[in-house]
Amino acid sequence: MPTTSAPYASKRPGLLAGLWLALAANAAWADLCAGLPAPSFTVQKLEARLTTRQEFSVAGLTRLAATIARPQQQVLGLTRGQAVVRYKLEIQRQLDPSGQWECASPKLALAYGFDPITVFIGREFPPDSCAYQEIHAHEQRHLETYKAQVGKVEAEITQALERRFADSAPWRGPAGQAQERLQWELGERWIPYVKQLLEQSEADQARIDTPGEYARIAASCNGEIRQRLEQ
Repeated sequence: MPTTSAPYASKRPGLLAGLWLALAANAAWADLCAGLPAPSFTVQKLEARLTTRQEFSVAGLTRLAATIARPQQQVLGLTRGQAVVRYKLEIQRQLDPSGQWECASPKLALAYGFDPITVFIGREFPPDSCAYQEIHAHEQRHLETYKAQVGKVEAEITQALERRFADSAPWRGPAGQAQERLQWELGERWIPYVKQLLEQSEADQARIDTPGEYARIAASCNGEIRQRLEQ
């Protein structure tokens, strides 16, 4: 066997040199990445700030909700939630001696939800009135729907990020590329994706505002709502 290996090596010096360089490069990457943690992420639901406001009249609320209200329908109350996604990004990295290449491990903390959530009630209805309480109870259903949507999409968001980040090795590439790449990915992919999931609650919100529900509220409190609107 020794008589066959030496002639073969002498005929293929380029191949062996290339193999040696590849092994050396892999060893360098291994040394560079040693000690860095694996990429990781956390998902957190935001605690919404809740406010109730009465600066708008029923006519003002009807104009404010023109794009979602039913035709010829007066809007007595309105609940609006702002879909938001916030994140904190930390990247641990190791540079090679030339400063041109890096091994990087991102740590992402993503928080999402509706914040703030604002309940508007027409100023024609004093807080101590039966009409106010009836309208407020209806708007609470919208509020709870917003909260339910936040919980409903948590598993889907977590699973999507897990497929992207979990169990992956530190990222390797030109120095600074990991930061730029992930900032772009968050802005172009993940933030729009999470907001889209949150905004799916609009279908559930619309199912609350049925003609029957509007008629029930209008007839409640012994006709107080109609009387105040006529005044």
